[in-house]
Amino acid sequence: MKSFWKNYKSSIILILAIILGGIVGAIMGAKAAIFKPVGDLFLNLLFMTLVPLVFFSVTSAISNMGEMKRLGKILKNIVLVFAMTAIISSIIGIIGVIIMNPTKGLNPDMFANLMQSSVEKVDTEKVGLLQQLVNTVTVSDFKDLLSKANMLQLIIFSILVGIATAMAGEIAKPIATFTQAGAAVMMKLVNLIMKLAPIGLGCYFASVIGELGPQILSGYAKVFVLYIILAAICYAGIFTLYAYIAGGKQGVEVFWKNAIAPTVTALATCSSAASIPVNLDASKKMGVPNDIAETVIPLGANIHKDGSVIGGVLKITFLFGLFGRDITSISAIISIVSVSFLVGAVMGAIPGGGMMGEMLILSVYGFSPEVLPIIAVISTIIDAPATVLNSTGNTVCSMMVARLVEGKEWMKTKLS
Repeated sequence: MKSFWKNYKSSIILILAIILGGIVGAIMGAKAAIFKPVGDLFLNLLFMTLVPLVFFSVTSAISNMGEMKRLGKILKNIVLVFAMTAIISSIIGIIGVIIMNPTKGLNPDMFANLMQSSVEKVDTEKVGLLQQLVNTVTVSDFKDLLSKANMLQLIIFSILVGIATAMAGEIAKPIATFTQAGAAVMMKLVNLIMKLAPIGLGCYFASVIGELGPQILSGYAKVFVLYIILAAICYAGIFTLYAYIAGGKQGVEVFWKNAIAPTVTALATCSSAASIPVNLDASKKMGVPNDIAETVIPLGANIHKDGSVIGGVLKITFLFGLFGRDITSISAIISIVSVSFLVGAVMGAIPGGGMMGEMLILSVYGFSPEVLPIIAVISTIIDAPATVLNSTGNTVCSMMVARLVEGKEWMKTKLS
């Protein structure tokens, strides 16, 4: 029981604070607006850290990846497997949302006031497609990178600085060390600010529910139910398919024989990093060669998060539903798949990437940062099942990488 409380303490407190805020907002109605300044204070503290946090974290992560070039064939196949499984996860999320839209039944007109203050109006009709692409990934002046409204552009700039630092070699070591130290300091600062999260988000949601009514709470309940269904499909069905692709019937048997320990560990700790030792042991018992297992599992804990990809889809479509945007057009689906891939897979490599991923969603789709808590709640309520998909999925991916690197007879050779 102590272990359970230790692992879930922050999530439980945060959920209880949000529930309490929702109850207070429902009871007080419009009068709950008195709590808004406290919520704004918490949000502003977070917003103040975003630009330096993104720059230091992304640049540090990229500039210290130079040694991965030696992995050659293994790394190429890891990238292939991780990318394909992440895309498949995002497609599954899209299908789930189209079939069971968690915002169905919510009246978009109820959110008219919030929409007026939360959606940045951008005139895209007079801008050509190529110019719109340029505007999406770049800014015209360095100072514009210092705005949280240009999160995607800042991430791209940080990646390029990280690559340049790695290419510069030994002479740029001080810069790599500096950004690494900066990332560590900013994460400590975020941790300090997050201690105020129960009070800040509780007050924010009291004011939001007071303004919008308790109807939005039913949307969160539907999101949780939908995520559990999708997680079960991926865990029992898609992972089995991956295991079959990797090693046929024997692959399926070996995977499920050794998958329970990683699953339980992920569920108990809600941490992909904490699950690394168990996942390594399980992968090796599945017959995955040591060099592949010891590359896939640690790397996957950072950049391969299928559960977070599905979560990204739900966050994007939840906002789309609240604000009356179409999620069924081809362009919308392609956009959602692409952004959720970035949010769940690429951003997973960055410390604090969850929050930055949510800010990326807001930046790409033109929502104001003030709606961040609305989708941040989704991260909290899906944390446990998402970690199971994120973590346990890496073990079956290690099997598929072994299949690509070692050939189709790899399992017979390793387990004989």
